[in-house]
Amino acid sequence: MQHNVKSLSGFTIGATDGEIGKVDELFFDDETWTIRYLVVKTGGWLSGRKVLLSPLALLRPDWKNRVFPVNLSKEQVKNSPDIDTKQTVSRQHEIELYDHYSWPYYGAAGAGFYGGMGMAGMIDSRITVKNVIAEQRNEKEPPDPHLRSTDEVRRYHIHATDGSIGTVEDFIINDENWVINYLIVNTGNWFPGKKIILPPEWIEQVKWEDSSVYVDVSVDAIKHSPKYDPSMPMEEAYKEKLFNYYGRSAKDNKHDAAS
Repeated sequence: MQHNVKSLSGFTIGATDGEIGKVDELFFDDETWTIRYLVVKTGGWLSGRKVLLSPLALLRPDWKNRVFPVNLSKEQVKNSPDIDTKQTVSRQHEIELYDHYSWPYYGAAGAGFYGGMGMAGMIDSRITVKNVIAEQRNEKEPPDPHLRSTDEVRRYHIHATDGSIGTVEDFIINDENWVINYLIVNTGNWFPGKKIILPPEWIEQVKWEDSSVYVDVSVDAIKHSPKYDPSMPMEEAYKEKLFNYYGRSAKDNKHDAAS
């Protein structure tokens, strides 16, 4: 099932023995466009501290009541490494976090957590965090340059091959593998009242320092592309229409393969 990232803000994170807090934002890997962490704002029980939780901790979501149950206790979360989510998260911090929760290390075999195979498919193929720590115990790990905040990337400018066409408004993720399938683009200042979606595969370059995303489609193509309505579920017929319009195959969209 696909969900807009904005709609996940405020979801309750439910531990095995009570509420941990609310989803504040998401961190994703800018190479694989895979969600790596949910940033959770805790309540008064942990002095409002923000904690990072991997999608690997999630159990079956309760979409109706906006709850993400996790297979963790409040004590585990309380004793987790205190990571400043306002600063760039270092590899060492991530290793400490994965060691604390005994999660399989995301960078041990291939790119991203799930490699498009779903969460369960990658567990056995990962080497343990303790092995990684043993190998790197004498190295000071730098910040991870590929970890990005969904809140940060919203409002990035979208540039077509021949001009600007809008700004990033939101993201659409697949809750089976937590991959970003599409960017939702608001073209309000260019084509009033119109929103479109673009798969990450169509991105040629992201200039993070300039808050700019460059895609390999033209302004005219986007102007006449099928309009996206965020209030409506995305049907297969719409996706087929979208890819046919651009002369591309939906089957080639690896980020959307499991949706």
